[in-house]
Amino acid sequence: MDDTSALSGLTGAQKDELMDQVKQQIAVANVQELLTKMTEKCFKKCINKPGTSLDSSEQKCVAMCMDRYMDSWNLVSEVYRQRIQRERHRM
Repeated sequence: MDDTSALSGLTGAQKDELMDQVKQQIAVANVQELLTKMTEKCFKKCINKPGTSLDSSEQKCVAMCMDRYMDSWNLVSEVYRQRIQRERHRM
């Protein structure tokens, strides 16, 4: 049995549920990627000498870096969402 025939045996509700699960998994993967990249980039930018704690300038740098990264991520996500909507309306 191939993947196509397995999916054709599902009801509409089952397909919808499967699609919701896939969307949730993609959302979780996106958040994990966001956190990983944000941590890597902000750590490289803000932490010169790792230690047991962050000094106030490192804390401020990390907070600002994370804010800017989230702002950028949200902007790109919104533009991408709008582009997808425009493409769907053209069809």
